[in-house]
Amino acid sequence: MSTLTPLDSVFLLLEDVDQRVGTGIGVVATIEGAPPSRAEFADQVAARIRAHPRLRQRLHRTLADLVAPQWVPDEQFDLDHHLRRHALPAPGDRASLEELVAAVAAERIDRDHPLWRCHVVECPGSAQWVLILLAHHSMVDGLSGVELLRSFCDDPPAVEHRPVQAAGIAPFRLLRDALRLPRTAVGAVAHALPVLLPVLGPGSGTSLNGRIGRQRRYRAVRVPLADVRDIGAAFDATVNDVALAAVAAGLGALLDERGERADRVRILAPVSVRGTGEDLGNRVSVMLPRLPVGTAPAVEQLAWIRGETRAHKASGEVGGVGSLIRWTERLPFAAVAPAARLLCRYPQRGVAGLVTDVFGPAGTLRFAGRTVLDIVAVPPIAMRLRVGVAVLSYGGTLSFGVLADHDSVPDLDVLADNIEAAIGHLRSAAAWAPRRMEQPVPLPATEPARADAGARP
Repeated sequence: MSTLTPLDSVFLLLEDVDQRVGTGIGVVATIEGAPPSRAEFADQVAARIRAHPRLRQRLHRTLADLVAPQWVPDEQFDLDHHLRRHALPAPGDRASLEELVAAVAAERIDRDHPLWRCHVVECPGSAQWVLILLAHHSMVDGLSGVELLRSFCDDPPAVEHRPVQAAGIAPFRLLRDALRLPRTAVGAVAHALPVLLPVLGPGSGTSLNGRIGRQRRYRAVRVPLADVRDIGAAFDATVNDVALAAVAAGLGALLDERGERADRVRILAPVSVRGTGEDLGNRVSVMLPRLPVGTAPAVEQLAWIRGETRAHKASGEVGGVGSLIRWTERLPFAAVAPAARLLCRYPQRGVAGLVTDVFGPAGTLRFAGRTVLDIVAVPPIAMRLRVGVAVLSYGGTLSFGVLADHDSVPDLDVLADNIEAAIGHLRSAAAWAPRRMEQPVPLPATEPARADAGARP
């Protein structure tokens, strides 16, 4: 048996305190050819889940969470419980698929069984089919979720499990760690405070933040990755900077359509700190960068974001939040759980959305001999964040998977369409721009600099 970390457990607590929220995350893969038969698909999945014992384990929680939840073998494991099959109505277009993805994302994952599901989607009139793989966020983060999909495909990589440390620890090491603990905790909190304070603050008061309902909307935007890299080269920006600029333009257009005026909105940006060979679970830190959502041209928004993210890289906040998360793992879970539950209940108004950026598979994937043509991601939304965006690269395409609350974001198309339009504007500007911007763009003096806004370099 193994236990969940406090960070893993937070995603369970988010569902405990808000029955309208589900914290599943997923990937949607479009695959060439006819879909496999039920038996063929079941055989393929059954062969692959042997690489991840977690996929045959369920959660065990104690009364009042006196100890951390544990992963225990599911003695009644039934693969059929995790496999679903759907057929899109004719003509099986992307709009129909996106409606299905929204419905799948809205359905909570059953905690009485291992926390994952696979959906096979038949597309009438098309020489393609779709695989939706959804897992609970307590089991995977964005990067390990993509790796989980990769392990389901042909020729999956071997999973390298880190050896478990022996229980016996030299007494001098225990004494050394005990002496260092207060100093480590103080340092972690000091570095993390600039990230925590905006969550506890009053916020910008836009309609992007508020109560979340039970239903979801979903849109996927795809742009050529080569275009994004050309934009980055022209303006000395990273792929992540360009993606954030496109999201900023989309959010700005959405607020403008609603008649709301805001210069900046703050987003939650997870950053992977996963080490080589680590298996499933959450290995992330977080940052809260600001995005410019005013009426400035896309190039100016990109320049501002570039300055913001460079300041983030130098601030040490990512490491501070990561240290704070690791420090909580040393405390008794009974002491951590009440604080985590209180944080999950807190009606934060300082953050307006989620943007997560994850590297996709480097090569072309195949499932049961069929080529995987396209992959987009499905982020979660919770804690009053009505919009989540998952940025993922695969096969020469950079995709933006946008999940939103159904009731409060009926105008999701405005956001999605303007993400794509912003990339077009930046691509046109890059064709006329010098290859490098000579001077870094300074941050406004009204707010201190923050840390890098994404996992992608």
